[in-house]
Amino acid sequence: MTDTPPTLTALTAYLLSRIGKTARGQVAARLGERDLRFWHMSMLAALADFGPHSQRELGTRLGIDPSDVVKALDELTAAGWAERTRDPADRRKVRVVVTPEGRAALAGMVRDTEVLQDGLLAPLNPRERARLHDLLLKVFERP
Repeated sequence: MTDTPPTLTALTAYLLSRIGKTARGQVAARLGERDLRFWHMSMLAALADFGPHSQRELGTRLGIDPSDVVKALDELTAAGWAERTRDPADRRKVRVVVTPEGRAALAGMVRDTEVLQDGLLAPLNPRERARLHDLLLKVFERP
C-alpha cells in the first residue's frame, strides 16, 4: 500500500519535509552531474549577493563547518569561480570574492534549479506559486 496516512498529510511540517526532501534531492542530483554540492552554490550565491567575505564569515552566514568551507573554497578556486586574497584592512584574514566565471556558473546553477522547481510546482498556477513563495519566505525570515 502506497497511500500516505491522512494523519501525516494533515501536518504542514510533514508536507514541507517531504517536498523539501524531494526538491533537495533533485537539486543535489543536478549539481552532482557537475561534481558540485549545495555548498558550492550557496557560497557563490552569498559572495555574489553580499560581496567579499572572510572564510569564517562565509561559514557562519551559511552554517557550514569551517573545514568544509576550506574544502569547498579550494574546489571553487580551482575552478576559477572564486579567489582568495589577503584582506587589505587586516592582512591576517583571507578575503574571498566571486569571479565573473563564478557568477556565470552560479547563473547556470540557478537556471537548472528553476527548471527543477517548475517541475515540482507544476500543479500550481503562477499566482499560487508566488503566494506559496511569499508564505514560505515569511516563515523562513521569522526571527
